[in-house]
Order: sequence, then structure tokens, then C-alpha cells
Amino acid sequence: MDFGAAADGVKTTTEEHSAFAPHPTRAQLYAMGEALRKKCPRSSHSSWKPLKRRANPVQLVEEADEGRIPKLVPLRHGRMLASPFTFYRGAALNMAADLATSPTTGIRVQACGDAHLVNFRGFATPERRIVFDIHDLDETLPAPWEWDVKRLATSFVLACRDNDLDQDVAEGAVLTCIRSYRQHMAEYSDMSALDVWYASLEAGKLIATIKDPAIRKRAEKRIATEKARSALEHDFPELVKTEEEKAVIRDSAPTIYHWSDEDGEFDAAIREGFARYRDTLPDDRRFLLDRYEFKDIAIKVVGVGSVGTMCAVILLMAGDNDPLFLQLKE
Repeated sequence: MDFGAAADGVKTTTEEHSAFAPHPTRAQLYAMGEALRKKCPRSSHSSWKPLKRRANPVQLVEEADEGRIPKLVPLRHGRMLASPFTFYRGAALNMAADLATSPTTGIRVQACGDAHLVNFRGFATPERRIVFDIHDLDETLPAPWEWDVKRLATSFVLACRDNDLDQDVAEGAVLTCIRSYRQHMAEYSDMSALDVWYASLEAGKLIATIKDPAIRKRAEKRIATEKARSALEHDFPELVKTEEEKAVIRDSAPTIYHWSDEDGEFDAAIREGFARYRDTLPDDRRFLLDRYEFKDIAIKVVGVGSVGTMCAVILLMAGDNDPLFLQLKE
């Protein structure tokens, strides 16, 4: 990341980012960071005041509804209305509008855009290791790095309130979150580029740090259950049925249903997109994917913020009892 260029809002060329361009030393990078801190000190983030002409929150929600599947918009609103926390999960645009006037250092990154705590979870890597990481990136956009951190911290406050925890607990959770972020960023700054690239948070190591024995045992049991779960034994019977000797995804409206496609445009777009996706894969994964035949696709409503966008589940088969499910997200 080029601190100077980012701070000045200067777009650098490909040549300037090449291995042949001079890179700043670590000492120079630290000096750049200190200069940016003087420009935007940590204390400047300690308070926030809404604009006098702050955008109407309901209007922003309706603005975010544009382009979504119309019949799913009421479902989106219903999920958002369940609690302040679920509203927050579906209102990334609202928070971006509020943060747009907040102080920033000028460093822009490809932000997650929706870094609330529920979007962090354990999942299997392609090597089948269980890691803890950010899960959804469908709200991603270029934005100040501070926005993701603030969205994460705020989600801890709302989650604590949603679970009837008092203000002291919420404050402690937020301070722990931000402290951990700051300390780990400091650690990464002293690591080699390759070590940072390969760094990951193993779920087992994370669980081992849980002090409460009951919570630790529950987390270990959850991991063991998920490891034992298989698509063939669990997902396949629930999601798939046989029609005219063909495996098709089972409708369960309004959360799973087949798109009405009389003119074939949807099917053609999906097949074109799937082919383009295949072309982006490394050779080894492309070879594996080619073992499977595209069988069916259905809309699958997930989460809160994603409701109404083009989210779907794709069924592929390598044999009668050899399914693969892929998720498609807009």
C-alpha cells in the first residue's frame, strides 16, 4: 500500500507498482504513518455528530432496495425489522452515509463493506483446514480502511444490547476488539511479506484460547459436528429431489425457488457467467470442476443485507451420488 499516494489521493500507474520501482523502507513507512496520525489523530474518532441535513434512514433503505428482486423486498424488510441488530446488518448503505463525513487518514482499501461480527465465522479452506475469517464480501467497495473497523466495533455494541448485556459488557467487548486489531496490525508490520500472506487464524487455536470451559466445549462440539457433515448425507436429501430421472433443486418458497425464465435469458446469463468463472480458476481446480455436470440452479435467500440480490445455489453432479453445491452471490 502506498501511504503517500493514498493520502494525497494520487492514482499511481502500473509501472510505479512494479517490482522495479523503488519501495519505501520500513522506517519510511512508519514515518508516513506517524504523519498521517498527526493529520487524523485517534482522538478525532472519539465522537460523531449527525449532519443537520442527515439523509432519512428509511429513504436510504428504499434506495438500497433498487435493483433487488421486487418480490423479495418485503422479506428483506421483515428480517431487518426483527431487531436493531438485524436492521444494522441490512443497512450497510446507511452506515456508509453516516461515515462519509467522519475523519479518515486518506488511506483507501478494498473494504469488506459489511464487516459486522456475524460475517466472521469458521469455514473450511480448499485444503480442508478450518479457519476463522471474514465470510461475506458481496458489499465490497473501495473505501477508507477505518469504515470496516468502525462497522465491526458498532456491531459488538448492538449485539450486546440484542442479547440483553449491559453497557459495561458492551464497552469491554468493543475495547477488546479494537485493542486486538491494533496489536495484530502492529505484529503484522514486523512480519515478512510472505509470513503476512500465509497468516491465518486456525479455528482450533482460537477455541483453545476460550477461558470458559462450557463455551470452549460447545465450540469444539460445533466444529466436530460440521466436520462430520457431508453434502451427500445432509444437504443432498434436503435440497434435491428427482424429477423424470433428473436431479433438481427442491423448491421451498420464498427462500428457495426456481426463476421464471420463459425466454431463456436467465439460463443463458448463468451459463455464460459460470463459464467465465471457470476460466478464472487455477488449472487444478478447473480440472476438478470439469468432473461435474451443471444440473440445476435456484434462487436461495440468505442473510439480511443480501436478501433480494441475485443469490442462488447451483447443483452439479459427478455421478448419481456425487453432488457439489456452489453458492452464487451478486
